[in-house]
Amino acid sequence: MEVNVQDSALLEVGLPIALAIVMLGLGLTLTVEDFRRIGRAPRAVFVALAIQVTLLPAVAFALVVVFDLAPLLAVGVMLLASSPGGSTANLFSHLFGGDVALNLTLTAVNSVIAVVSVPVITNLAVDYFDVTGELGLQLDKIAQVVAVVLLPVVIGMLVKRRAPGLADRANRPVRIFSIMVLVGVAAGALVAERANLAEYLRSVGVVTALFCVMSLAAGYAGARLARLDERQAIASAMEIGIHNTTMALTIALSVMQSSEIAIPAAVYSIVMYPLAAVFGFMVVRGSMRRRTDGAR
Repeated sequence: MEVNVQDSALLEVGLPIALAIVMLGLGLTLTVEDFRRIGRAPRAVFVALAIQVTLLPAVAFALVVVFDLAPLLAVGVMLLASSPGGSTANLFSHLFGGDVALNLTLTAVNSVIAVVSVPVITNLAVDYFDVTGELGLQLDKIAQVVAVVLLPVVIGMLVKRRAPGLADRANRPVRIFSIMVLVGVAAGALVAERANLAEYLRSVGVVTALFCVMSLAAGYAGARLARLDERQAIASAMEIGIHNTTMALTIALSVMQSSEIAIPAAVYSIVMYPLAAVFGFMVVRGSMRRRTDGAR
């Protein structure tokens, strides 16, 4: 099968290095305490992770089947669904009164789970949608995912532990770099497919928007049904609705070498922030209304 990405040093080396720096920045915000917190709030962590690991892929699969997406786009949506929450979920959670400590814990655990969930779900999608060629994540490519996802997080955590001042100073520049990488890679993926862009946006735009809204809603509703408090529910919604699209884009472009597979993540990176903001305002407004009604 012909893929849509040209071999280049920038793609093969530069993009994975950029993702590694992004994940290093994520590690600079995490501590061992974030993992230990699982034992103090196990139900909140379990509920959010169960939704993200099991429900989201099922929702994504249903959407691509209902909308009858082309095979490569369908694989791209499943890759997106398997990617963990993004570090900006912490920021959105903070803005709308969520439990940021829970977000940090979920982000830490998700970084580990992604090493397994991304290859498993992506390979199942490649097989199901009968995408021929070597686009799956075989052992050598899984090792590449580990190298650019998990190892930088561990290194960042070590820096945070041994040199917290350095980690704090590096945090802002790395965050800015992360945003620049996300914008650049998303724009590059869209430009690479500019000949088919209008068609892709018509087909995958609705799917990604629906997937984002359903992810946010599932995170919030699932947490509330599990009787978690409002702050935990907001944290769950943001963690589940805001994906690490930089990871999905890098895997699609650099590891799987297909700009078409990258399209869903590129579109999602554009729609998820405004949708998450609208969702957050609606939740906060609803919470204030309930408190007002209860005070009467």
